[in-house]
Amino acid sequence: MNLARVVGKVWAGAAYPTLKGASLLIVEELDARYLPTGRIAVAADTVGAGTGEVVFTVAGSSARMTESTRLRPVDLAITGIVDPQGRP
Repeated sequence: MNLARVVGKVWAGAAYPTLKGASLLIVEELDARYLPTGRIAVAADTVGAGTGEVVFTVAGSSARMTESTRLRPVDLAITGIVDPQGRP
């Protein structure tokens, strides 16, 4: 798992049929001090995250292990929102 901050949303004009209805968010990876690493990616949102929230992501085959991503061609998924009270 990695930490990331949601920085935006993606809307696909055309996509593979099983991606229809998927919420795709732009995330920027964070280091252990919650500082941006500069890496940007698109992740399937499984928890209703919003812009500015710190989330944790899973990649590869783990990204397809949620109910909402099981049959979708994704390799990065948001699987949790970090509690703002628990951050340093």
